[in-house]
Amino acid sequence: MPDRRTVAIVGPSLGGKTSLLESIAFVSKAIQRKGSVREGTSIGDFSPEARARQGSIEVSAAHVAANGVDYTLLDCPGSIDFASETYHALMGVDAALVVVEPVAERAMTLAPLFHVLNQFQVPHLIFINKMDRASALLRDVIPAMQAVSGRPLVMHQVPIRSGESVTGYVDLVSEQAYAYRPGAPSDQIALPEEVKERETTARTEMLERLADFDDAIMEKLLEDQAPSPEEIEASMCKDVADNQLVPVFVGSAERDHGVRRLLAHMAQLVPTAAATAARRKLGGNGAGIAQALKTYMTGQGGKLTLVRVWRGAIGDGDMVNGQRVGGVYRLMGAQQQKIDRAEAGDVVALGRLDSTRTGETLAVGDKAPDAPLPRPEPMAPTFAMAIHAQKRDDDVKLSGALAKLLDEDPSLAVDHDHQTNQLILRGQGDIHLHIAFERLKNRYKLPVVAERPKVPYKEAIRKPVIQHGRFKRQTGGHGMFGDVHLEIKPLPRGAGFEYGDRVVGGSVPRQFIPAVENGVREYLVKGPLGFPVVDLSVTLFDGSYHNVDSNEMSFKLAAKMAMTEGMPKCGPVLLEPIWHVDVSAPNAATAKINALVSGRRGHILGLEAKDGWEGWDVVSAQLPQTELHDLILELRSLSQGVGTYTSRFDHLAELTGRLADQIVQAHAETDAKAS
Repeated sequence: MPDRRTVAIVGPSLGGKTSLLESIAFVSKAIQRKGSVREGTSIGDFSPEARARQGSIEVSAAHVAANGVDYTLLDCPGSIDFASETYHALMGVDAALVVVEPVAERAMTLAPLFHVLNQFQVPHLIFINKMDRASALLRDVIPAMQAVSGRPLVMHQVPIRSGESVTGYVDLVSEQAYAYRPGAPSDQIALPEEVKERETTARTEMLERLADFDDAIMEKLLEDQAPSPEEIEASMCKDVADNQLVPVFVGSAERDHGVRRLLAHMAQLVPTAAATAARRKLGGNGAGIAQALKTYMTGQGGKLTLVRVWRGAIGDGDMVNGQRVGGVYRLMGAQQQKIDRAEAGDVVALGRLDSTRTGETLAVGDKAPDAPLPRPEPMAPTFAMAIHAQKRDDDVKLSGALAKLLDEDPSLAVDHDHQTNQLILRGQGDIHLHIAFERLKNRYKLPVVAERPKVPYKEAIRKPVIQHGRFKRQTGGHGMFGDVHLEIKPLPRGAGFEYGDRVVGGSVPRQFIPAVENGVREYLVKGPLGFPVVDLSVTLFDGSYHNVDSNEMSFKLAAKMAMTEGMPKCGPVLLEPIWHVDVSAPNAATAKINALVSGRRGHILGLEAKDGWEGWDVVSAQLPQTELHDLILELRSLSQGVGTYTSRFDHLAELTGRLADQIVQAHAETDAKAS
């Protein structure tokens, strides 16, 4: 059976993940010519939206063979806007290869990724890319990454420098030195004298880290014996598989420097598919089990579901969760190769699994599995836009297109705000929604108009009023007559609306009392300030009627007249929605976040350390809804792109003064234009 392994290439934006995938495919001879992200010819980033942005926005799969191993490589987005893509992909891999730039100041951007890797016990390696133009020293970079890792980082290589340039590296396990060669494997060279001291120090640190988890290594160090390279490699392999430590490699993907040696070490360090399945208790000969890692909506082939087969096999025409598989495909970027079946360890795309969703556990047969596999928690939306089709006749088509977008990207959400009567698309940031709009336009020929969502303001009253309302109309036949006396009173905030009657003596016949309530409710949709009215009670306590001319409509209109005349006398006040917000970010940004919240009319409630996140804080606050719209954009700019927040509606609060006047005036002008 072939040695199959799956590796996710992950890391922050601009680290060079797609370039590394291209280099690996080239040096392993999976492709004959290297593509370029800038030129739009790379294996990954193959969608029109990704190439226009020159950055990853979805998972791209590629297959290569090197050192006797068949790899599936999953090139994952680095932007926090598309983190859901990465986290779902990590559910189906044997290890992750974290690609980073040698810039100490950007180490904090790794914190969310490291947290997920450790949460789901995903073994991982680090490749420090772009060493050919590195100005930072690893003695600064490694401690910065260690501060957010959660697992010990172990240098497997140290660079050899010539002036400002990195010309090679020393392997700390074998203690062999290598010099980079353009377009060719590195040459083994004698260990340079100027590197010996650094190499000795780094190797000692590596062995001490290994000794923390390996008693045999510890005993040898205590006895001043040097472990053999084979013993060191075996110890490191075990520790990596157990996610106890993280080896660090260096190189340059654009120049293919260090990539061949990285592949050689991956063959040793990345756990096999069988070992990963056994660790996750999915080994053996039971029924076929797979997990959906990604959904693609293709123009010609319909829906494709990228899956990791953990156990058994899945073939074309097999039943999976009660659905018949309509094709099995091996992916190489945008290219699809049809195959008959996928075996345990394979990552393939399955066709026509229309009801399958990303993250879902799949079982061969007619029924879904009893025990689903672990999957990442859904990401809470942090940015929203109100949308409608550019052509109003396309609104029905828009609903269908949005359903496909949500199927492909589970971190998007759509809902209809009944208070503002707007269709709201929610996601992880402005870039995330911009890509969604581009897909609607490019794939479904549905350009949309997007605007800031309206805030569902309300209004209430401050003082009670007794109001009389009479509706009388005389025509040639039967007329209309309704007469009511209403008591209008404010209620405590959050109480809603209450209606009652204290009519005695039949001054208003019982059959007309519900019509009075209907008239009141119709009025409350738009109060004197132009917004729905809440937190008040209206009581019908008197009135009069005409034996011939009175009817339900007359009393309904009389009630609306009483409300129209009485409500402006009640001291109407604008209410704005206030949300409870929990902002999560590195504690280095906490002071800036406090200032950000205060500057947005927020009220800080408290501060505490984020559970399970060393060096992170959670700032709890209350913020007006109107201040939440672009909060995530400023928050990320203050926290190197990693800050986020969750929110929930809390209460309505009075808003007075100039800002309230501006809101009322703007709303009146909008209504006037609409009418």
